[in-house]
Amino acid sequence: MSRDTIADIITSIRNIDMDRKGTVRIRSTNITENIIKILLREGFIENVKKRREGNSNFLVLTLQRRRNREGPYRTSLNLKRTSRLGLRIYSNYQQIPKILGGMGIVILSTSRGIMTGREARLERVGGEILCSIW
Repeated sequence: MSRDTIADIITSIRNIDMDRKGTVRIRSTNITENIIKILLREGFIENVKKRREGNSNFLVLTLQRRRNREGPYRTSLNLKRTSRLGLRIYSNYQQIPKILGGMGIVILSTSRGIMTGREARLERVGGEILCSIW
């Protein structure tokens, strides 16, 4: 694991999505819990369970499955880390990007907490663009 916990979350979810297993275990921190709550609320994640192993807490995620025309159930998530440790990207509420014309979501870290781009526009608050999901 690296120091960038958000990149670790995105990489774990992307790898499990490609492997088609459907469940992933992620170390629990305040930032990861807030991002997972947003993904759960937006429908990208089906279920979240909190587990304790030794001295550390983990979140066990079950990814949302979508029906594919050709074969069995499979997921199809696209996740991209926008702001990173070497290059922080900030935006005011007027310039928050819309992903696929509003079909995807942007997750921001604002002064009022971690929220989606839609919520930040409604509250008229900007912040650091963490990642985008579609």
